[in-house]
Amino acid sequence: MDVFDSATRIARRVRSGELDPVDVVDAYLRRIDRTGDRTNAYVTVLEDEAREAARDVRGRVEDGEDLPLAGVPVAVKDLSETKEGVRNTKGLAPFADNVADETSVTVRRLQDAGAVVVGMTNTPELGHTVRTDNELQGSTATPFDLERNAGGSSGGSAAALADGLCALATGSDVGGSLRNPASCCGVVSVKPSHGVVPRGNRTNGFRGHTPVGVLGPMARNVRDTAVALDVVAGKDATDPFSVPKEGSYTDAVEEAPDVSELSLAYSPDLDLFAVAPEVREAVEETLSTVEDAGATVERVEVGTPDFGDLTYAYTVAVTTFFATAVDEIDNEYGVDLTEDHVDELPRDLLTLVETGRTNGITEYTRSDFVRTDLYHEIEDTVSRYDALVCPTLATPPLTHDEPMPTEIDGETTNGLPTSWMLSWIFNMTGHPVVNLPAGTADGLPVGAQFVGGTYEETSLLGVARAVERETEWTYPDV
Repeated sequence: MDVFDSATRIARRVRSGELDPVDVVDAYLRRIDRTGDRTNAYVTVLEDEAREAARDVRGRVEDGEDLPLAGVPVAVKDLSETKEGVRNTKGLAPFADNVADETSVTVRRLQDAGAVVVGMTNTPELGHTVRTDNELQGSTATPFDLERNAGGSSGGSAAALADGLCALATGSDVGGSLRNPASCCGVVSVKPSHGVVPRGNRTNGFRGHTPVGVLGPMARNVRDTAVALDVVAGKDATDPFSVPKEGSYTDAVEEAPDVSELSLAYSPDLDLFAVAPEVREAVEETLSTVEDAGATVERVEVGTPDFGDLTYAYTVAVTTFFATAVDEIDNEYGVDLTEDHVDELPRDLLTLVETGRTNGITEYTRSDFVRTDLYHEIEDTVSRYDALVCPTLATPPLTHDEPMPTEIDGETTNGLPTSWMLSWIFNMTGHPVVNLPAGTADGLPVGAQFVGGTYEETSLLGVARAVERETEWTYPDV
């Protein structure tokens, strides 16, 4: 079988009896064994467990169960999503031998739908940065250029998909951790609205009362992404902020409008960012293709608040997020990372945590004022179009050691991730976003963000599928 086959087709062939799920898993395990080292996507590969799970799926299919993901090999980000009895490092060297004692809600739902977990994928420590690299596992590369990083923090999942090492993958996103790696690796991801995919955090279920972080699926096409979102979305008792699922994302993709019916707003920079010309050209070429097919594309000014005010508000939110994440480790495991393992943590993570611990309560809540202004500006735009389109990253993928750019297209930037990624803006507003491959720049993948109205994932995925039908995309192979 072809390891680049779609998850939807694999499941259909397994359900019909045309494919044996054990043979499917074996094909992916052989691929991982043969080429997995080149991207360093996996932290843990579950050979025996995956084959056993595939045999179980075979029996369930024979018993007549209608499994939407029957036999589909899935990779799970080695962070907040866990599988009981499997190593869960969270990218942390001190947790190299940590074993999960429960299966998280998303993984349970994937398995219930017939998916087979083939491994856990690499992530920076606690998912704290925009490149996938850590002391425990090292760097993960995009298969398009092994000298360049897969992006972070769901880089292992994105690289595994792009290199044919799985058919579906999971990720999480606090500032772009689903979309940035998807852009660097040329895959599709969806950052859903808050609560669409339950987090299931039993240690701190109310962590997200001013949310920036979400979970979501990744795949090589929109249809597979929608099927996976259908499986993992929906209210769960473990997450007090989770919301009921309304409608079918899969149906929305199957019934996607013709591209000629679309009205798209385009902003090359959200009126905030410096963007490399080659990135703008790639995104605009994609939009030109759909415009030639009949879509309406209008360049818009978004009217966003001051960049400094926004970055300050995001810094307060994200540093509080990671300071809380470290406290959760202490609460759940009795391990104070910043005291007991300070020499094993990267300086940038320690800085995030130290800064977060100095944030006052009113400082934190007042940051919501600028978030609210931003939300209304984005909402006003997306309410008038089928989607707002902008680049995902300001440049093509960076090398493993390359610092954040301090100048882009002749403009001086702050040299921080907040100037390199256009994605964090939508963590501040909560709008759902689909990253679609938008061609290449010098052979490197470029991603475009398609932004929809809050809790309008259904229509947004339909838009993404309509655009996808007009474009062609291939993956590197060896």
